[in-house]
Amino acid sequence: MGYLQEARENHVKKKVEEALRSKMKQKALKECDILCSKYAECARGRTFSVVWQCRKEAKELNNCLHQFTNDAILEDMKKAYMEQESKEKKQ
Repeated sequence: MGYLQEARENHVKKKVEEALRSKMKQKALKECDILCSKYAECARGRTFSVVWQCRKEAKELNNCLHQFTNDAILEDMKKAYMEQESKEKKQ
């Protein structure tokens, strides 16, 4: 499959992509809820010191979030959306 054909098949409107990104982020936050809580607990009552005092918690949270929010997952979501749209058009 050529690059242009693949790009056309995976192209979605900007608003749809924004909605998919939002859905992806919500899922990531839900999956990483425990680490979010740990980071929030560490950060409570701190201002500038949160940067170095909570470095471990921040890194763990970012690693978890990255598992669920990356380009490959977004592309999979776009592909699934396009397949669903195609099925609905055929009906």
